[in-house]
Amino acid sequence: MALRVDVVTTFPEMFGTEPPAVLGVSIPARAIRAGALTVRATDIRAFAANKHAKTDDRPFGGGPGMVMSCQPLWDCVMAVEGMEAAPAKRVLLTPQGVPLTQPLVEELAREPRLLLIAGHYEGIDERVIEALEPLEVSVGDFVLSGGELGALVLIDALARLLPGVLGDELSNQQDSFSSVTWKVGKKETETRRLLDCPHYTKPREWMGRGVPEVLLSGDHGKVEAWRLEQRLARTKARRPDLLR
Repeated sequence: MALRVDVVTTFPEMFGTEPPAVLGVSIPARAIRAGALTVRATDIRAFAANKHAKTDDRPFGGGPGMVMSCQPLWDCVMAVEGMEAAPAKRVLLTPQGVPLTQPLVEELAREPRLLLIAGHYEGIDERVIEALEPLEVSVGDFVLSGGELGALVLIDALARLLPGVLGDELSNQQDSFSSVTWKVGKKETETRRLLDCPHYTKPREWMGRGVPEVLLSGDHGKVEAWRLEQRLARTKARRPDLLR
């Protein structure tokens, strides 16, 4: 079953599928061509009840910026959800949301349908957020011009996890933040999400820098042990929080 992703946005052109659009190249494009992923963007402005298709207004209490109004967004979400019977999990891209992590991406990839809300301007009227009750997700501790880029980041991360999309099905199991289990004793194991290990390819020497000899040994057991050792060392050095 394909994952359907609906995006409600005031900039639907950002979700085109023809190169060089983000969804028209690389892994997302492959997922769409394979039928594993469907992405549809709907313009919130089409649901504005005014002749200028305006979806925002000045904030109560004053202050800079504009705020997205309740009714156009609500009507857009209701219309998009009614396009098919399968219920959609609502996700709002916002810097105030929970961090987007690999475990969360894996959880969302198991959903049959997602509805991504890409706000813009200063923010969205809080009342429509309360009414829609979306999962609020942040792609990092910084502020973007709108939720569209965050939505594209999420779609790309999801595409990598869909069956039949990657050339090697083991690829996404060895990425950074993937779950790794190893032996710590005769009967005990430990499982953590680790950063990836270093990678090398031809030539064997470049600017006086060689390739670790173990990778040239042909001993798969030693190679796997080296890679685990490197993943643990790199995680400890760069993201010790993952080992706690």
